Formats: sequence, structure tokens, C-alpha cells
Amino acid sequence: MGDKEKMEDKSKKTKQATVKTAAKKAPVKAAPVKAAPVKAAPVKAAPVKAVAKKIERTVTGKVTSNKMDKTITVLVERKVKHPLYGKYINQSNKFHAHDEKNEVNEGDVVQITEHKPISKSKSWVVTRVVSKARIET
Repeated sequence: MGDKEKMEDKSKKTKQATVKTAAKKAPVKAAPVKAAPVKAAPVKAAPVKAVAKKIERTVTGKVTSNKMDKTITVLVERKVKHPLYGKYINQSNKFHAHDEKNEVNEGDVVQITEHKPISKSKSWVVTRVVSKARIET
């Protein structure tokens, strides 16, 4: 019990010490300094609006499937240089994209943009149709 009382007493002393030092500090009046008057135009600070624009990922690819309702599968190919050999390699990804009007067909080249998740696997939206597929008969 004696240790606890000593600990409490120390904490009370430190609190009181900070209060006393704050009370001792008084505002200091500066001596008036005479300087030549400077004529400056009043400057109005313009309000700065920091707008954080979200970076939109947009890719272009070929539609491989439109069998789902309001959903298409887009194959996006890109060329990547091999780090050791320097040869360019084709790499591809497939994305599910939302097609609200079901207007896109297989073989079309479309531009898709990243969007908030619409379903488990669909987080892209068709932005525009770059070119329609040729229909061969």
C-alpha cells in the first residue's frame, strides 16, 4: 500500500507543477518598433479546392462471349518485354463487363472501364464499342 500512495503522490505533484508553470507564464509586451510604413495592396486569399480525381483504368479488348444476360467476356491482350531475353510476349486477361443494353456481340472490339463491383466477378462496364465484328456469310 505504501508504494501505491507514493505513486499517487508523484502523479499529483507533476500535475500541480504543470499548473503552476502555466500560471507563472504571463504575456510579454513587446517594445514598440518604429518602421517605415509599407504600402501594400490587400491580398485576398482565394479558396483552394483540392479535388482528388480518381484514376479510371480503361482497357480495350475483344469480346469472346455474350451468352450471359447483360454481361460480356472481354479478352484484353498486351505485349510485355521478357526481362531476361528481351522478346515481347503476348499476355492476356479476361474480364467480365456489364453491358446494360445487350448490344455487344462476339468479335466486337470494346473499351471497358473499371467500376465498383456489380457482382462477384463483374467489376467492369462497357464504355464504348470501338468496332463491330465483320459478319461473314
